[in-house]
Amino acid sequence: MMLGESLPRSVKGNIDKRLILNKIMLQEDIMKVITICGSIKFIEEMKHLAEKLELENNCVLSVIYPTKNKECYTEEEIHFLQKGHLKRIDISDAIFVVNKNGYIGEAVREEIEYAKKKNKEIIYLEN
Repeated sequence: MMLGESLPRSVKGNIDKRLILNKIMLQEDIMKVITICGSIKFIEEMKHLAEKLELENNCVLSVIYPTKNKECYTEEEIHFLQKGHLKRIDISDAIFVVNKNGYIGEAVREEIEYAKKKNKEIIYLEN
C-alpha cells in the first residue's frame, strides 16, 4: 500500500501539505543570508541584484534607502543607520558588494573589513 492510498481525502490533503512544507523547510536549510553593500549611487542596481539573489533561493538583507539628503540626517540618525547595517552583516552568511565599474567607496570598504573580521564570505559584482 502506498502512503495515503487508503486514507480519507482530508487526511491525504494534510499529508500533501506536510510534504510540501517539509520540502520548503529543506530548501530554507540551504538558503544563504546575504547583505547587499554598495554606494547609494547604485540604488537601482542594488534593488535588481537583491531581487535576483532572492530568486536564486537566498535571503537578502538590503540597505535602507534614504528618503532625504545625507545632510538632512542628524549624526545620531546616521549612527543608527550604520549600526543597523553592521547588524545585518552580523546575521548574514555573506555580503554582496555592488562594485559597479570597480567603484568601492570608503563606507563600503569599512563594511568589507568588518565582514572579513566576522569571517563572512565576500561576493563581488565585478572581479
